[in-house]
Amino acid sequence: MTDATTPLALKIKYWGKELGFSDVGITNTDLSHYEGDYFQWIENNYHGDMAYMERHGTKRTRPTELEPSTLSIISVRLNYLDLNAKSPIEQLHNDQQAYISRYALGKDYHKLLRKRLQALANKIAQEVPDFQYRAFTDSAPVLERPIAEKAGLGFTGKNSLIIHPRAGSWFFLGELYTNLTLPSDPPFTKQGCGPCTACIQECPTDAILDNGVIDARRCISYLTIEFKGNIPIELRPLIGNRIYGCDDCQLVCPWNKFTKPTEEAAFKANIYTKNSLDNIQLLSLWQWSESQFLKNLEGSPIRRIGYPQWVRNLAIAIGNSQAINAEKAIHILHTQLGKITPLVDEHILWAIQQHKKPLLSNSPNGLSPKNYSKDTPNQHSRQIPFHAPKYYLPFKVL
Repeated sequence: MTDATTPLALKIKYWGKELGFSDVGITNTDLSHYEGDYFQWIENNYHGDMAYMERHGTKRTRPTELEPSTLSIISVRLNYLDLNAKSPIEQLHNDQQAYISRYALGKDYHKLLRKRLQALANKIAQEVPDFQYRAFTDSAPVLERPIAEKAGLGFTGKNSLIIHPRAGSWFFLGELYTNLTLPSDPPFTKQGCGPCTACIQECPTDAILDNGVIDARRCISYLTIEFKGNIPIELRPLIGNRIYGCDDCQLVCPWNKFTKPTEEAAFKANIYTKNSLDNIQLLSLWQWSESQFLKNLEGSPIRRIGYPQWVRNLAIAIGNSQAINAEKAIHILHTQLGKITPLVDEHILWAIQQHKKPLLSNSPNGLSPKNYSKDTPNQHSRQIPFHAPKYYLPFKVL
């Protein structure tokens, strides 16, 4: 397949699959179809405090402004869902447990994808004289999801994620901007969501405003990862036990029953043998000192948020827990008070107040997402979504 007569585009796709990418697509540099919506999103301030989203202007929507020699873009995806990890649904419905987004259970994907993209570039360079390229993995002003859609890797779902009808959405994206003239793959021109609105219904904070339009300022992933400040009081109860990211919109997406499990050992939850992040209690994590946080999460994407933000997120989750004994929660929360920053203290004091409130049957301790019934606890004997009809996880292949 990779002899000298094989077209280069086919060779690139073959090499990409050989290197472990789940899929490889190719497109041109014309992203004009997406530019208006992107800058309208910025104009509406839906990017929150992520100033880098607007800092580079049209470099994000016009690839040749970022890399002038770019003629074709190679887009890749890499599956990350570990089906051998503890069920995300069980963890989400046990408010003593810490819920961490599935993509962050293993090692940091940035380095792995960059290394893999470099290996692909090296193969191309052996074939093409004067090959020029630049590799990206969520690390520069690149519209990676529109590029993936144009390259045929999936359609943009109502939750704004790229979804492939045969692979769901549990995957990372990466790009090679190249000076090659390559044939573009057919793009996804039709959204496959149909009338389904499960992700919109399920979003705990109503962050999905419209089809594919996300207000990051309400998104739990943004609040727990990107946002460094004081989380609005009205949003804290809705965060539940999610301390790093949120997967609710993926867990209720019907296309995700077709997800293929990751084959990457680095993305497995058991990579941290002593601290498996797929099955760990909030109070255990609260005991970590800053040095333990840095040591235990060495190589993890979680480390980039820093210890103060980690403690801020944990305080909210502990404050939201109905299962943790109130007196025990108040005592353990006090152990960090006055030791980190005034901003963290504010969230700890809020959590303490949640456990001091009278435990009345008609006033649950703050875990109810958006309009969730006040007389229904967060934990279900049957683990059903809070609003959408059904969860969709693929069956484990034994």
